[in-house]
Order: sequence, then C-alpha cells, then structure tokens
Amino acid sequence: MATNKIRTTHVGSLPRTKALLEANQRRTEGTIEDSEFFEILQTSIDEVVQKQVDLGIDIINEGEYGHITSGAVDYGAWWNYSFTRLGGLTMTDEDRWANQAIKRSTPGNIQLTSFPDRRDRAMFSEAYEDPTSGIFTGRAKVGNPKFTGPVTYIGQDQVETDVKLMRAAMDKAGATEGFVAALSPGSAARLTDEYYGNDAELVQACADAMHHEYKAITDAGFTVQLDAPDLAESWDQIKPEPSLEDYLAWLRIRVDAINAALKGLPKEQTRLHICWGSWHGPHVTDIPFEDIVDEILRVEVGGYSFEGASPRHAHEWRVWQNRELPENTLIYPGVISHSTNAVEHPRLVADRIIQFAEVVGPERVVASSDCGLGGRLHHQIAWAKLESLVEGAAIASKELF
Repeated sequence: MATNKIRTTHVGSLPRTKALLEANQRRTEGTIEDSEFFEILQTSIDEVVQKQVDLGIDIINEGEYGHITSGAVDYGAWWNYSFTRLGGLTMTDEDRWANQAIKRSTPGNIQLTSFPDRRDRAMFSEAYEDPTSGIFTGRAKVGNPKFTGPVTYIGQDQVETDVKLMRAAMDKAGATEGFVAALSPGSAARLTDEYYGNDAELVQACADAMHHEYKAITDAGFTVQLDAPDLAESWDQIKPEPSLEDYLAWLRIRVDAINAALKGLPKEQTRLHICWGSWHGPHVTDIPFEDIVDEILRVEVGGYSFEGASPRHAHEWRVWQNRELPENTLIYPGVISHSTNAVEHPRLVADRIIQFAEVVGPERVVASSDCGLGGRLHHQIAWAKLESLVEGAAIASKELF
C-alpha cells in the first residue's frame, strides 16, 4: 500500500470498559439476558473503536471484547476464548498455572512442561512466589479443557457476532481498516491431549478447525491476526533446554499448520503475531529472535508482528539487517511495551520506528505494540502508551517522508 506516513496499529487486547466487566460477571452468574448483554457489548465496542479512531490509530480492532470468558476479568482472553469455539474438548478443573504434571523432553521428542515448571520461573523462584513482585499482573485462574475427541470448529455464531459488532462500530466511527485476532493452531493445541497422541496430528486438526474462523474474518473484509506466542514462548517451557535443531523441527510442524490453515485466504488480509509471553518476568531464558526468525518467515502471511520494545528484545531489530522480507509483506514491530508502566516518550517511539524503517524501508513498517495491553496495564497507562505511539509515528513520518 502506497503511503506517505508510518501507519499505526496494536496487537489486540485493550482495557475493557467497566460496563463490560460488570456484564461479563452477570453473565457468569446467569443474571443478565442475552439481549441486554449484547447491547452492552456493542456499546463497549463502539466506544473502544471510537477511542482508537480519535487517537489516530490507523488499523484498529474491537479490543478483543468479543473474546468472552467467564467473570469480570479485565484481560484479553486470547487463548481461553477458544474453549467454547472448538469441539472435541472436555472441561476440567485444571488451571493453566497450577502445578500440573511435570513433563520432561528427550532428544527428538519435545514435551511442553507445566507453566510453573518453566526454566525462567525456576531461576527466579523467589520473585515468582512473591505477590509484590508484579510478575503476575492481571492474571486470572480459570479451568482448562483437554482434548478428548476430534477437534472441530463450533464457533461459527460467535465469530459472526465478532465481525458484525466490529463492522457496526467501524461504520459509526468512520474507520476504514480493521483486524480481528484469532488463535494460531499451535497455540490452540497447548492443552492436554487424550485423543490424538501425536503432536503433528493434533496441531493439524487445530489448523483445520481454526481455518473456519480465519475465513469468516477475512470474508468480512478484515485482516486476521494469528496470535502465535507458542512459536517463541514455548522454548522456555521445555525442560531440559532442547537443542535448537529439535526446537526448529517442533516449530516446523506449527508453521506448516499455519500455512495449511491460511490456504485460500487473501495473503494481504493476514498477519502473524509472535511474542515471548505476556507475564512481567525476567525472561532471561527467552530464545533469541535470531534463532527462529528464518522459520517464522516461512509463514505465508502479509505481515509479521513481534516484540521490538521490551527490554529483553529491543536490540533484535538487527535481525532484519541481513534478511530480505518476503515479497509484498510488512513488519509490525512493537515500539511500545506491554511489560512496563513507563510511558515511552514519542521521540523514543519515533527513533525505534526509524531504526526499523532504515533497514527494511519505511513503506514496509507499521508501528505497533509488543503485545496486548488489556489486563496487563492500568487503562490510563495503556491509552497513554497508544497516544505516544501515534505521536511518535507522526514524528517519524515527518523525518522519513
């Protein structure tokens, strides 16, 4: 797309309105009718879309408000929302963060261990156990399902509601470009499997199912953003640390599944988001972007979204110095972080944008956030960061164009 400015967007989750949080709680309690709930949901989406437009964000979304989970929890349910959209699941009382069975990998056989068993957590166990450390900001405990039958897609009505509410809000606000986030096949597959017994088969089954959601989003005229933190974050969840060769082979299964799930969809209406996890921890065991970027670039999408502002990954803009982007693709680097309360100065935002633009070309850069902001930051801070994003992009645009 020809442009004379650096466009702006974000990764998806935005702080939820008070009215929506209360409506979610009442829905959990069974004290609200569907008609009233969806009226509140539409009003909340109208507000969050209008707020993005007023700020000057170019490519907006509905804040992931339609990714509904139980209770008044202000966090983007990027993963949990799929529990009601995939068939073949049986709900359990197991919590994602509980001390579930610890799994160990062997050469050629990667197994994801429990979240509490991550290598980063083991290294900083005292900090992780200290409720004042801030590591678990916004975290909520929820039950997780397990795969007990063939994976199917049963969320047609829900995704149709997502795009319908989004379109109505955009029309009211005069917005022209929008995206809707959806779970990647590999992320969907990160539940206990009691049916397939084969990693590749499970991931491909999730790809076949999630294709229906991706198609519904692109058919509605929106860009679908595949949320795939599993591609980078999972490295920390493997004990003992695997060989890079084994990890890349494990990634290859997931990349191939994404490509299969996107088959037949307009490439220009697709983008991939990877990150190293949303918790506010040390992240010293994160895999370097350099080690996985070539495999990431095999994903056949119109753009790549990744962390570029976090203290652990801001230096990795250098991976683009010795690589060619696939033809007709963009990068969506994070230039504001979800992991710190400090609001980035617009000049710093501009400098980060220019750094990427000088490497890949300004026409191929869309300024974004590292990850979703909802539930990870206070709403005032989240919106202040987005304002700084827009202001920084404006400074960069003047200097680049």
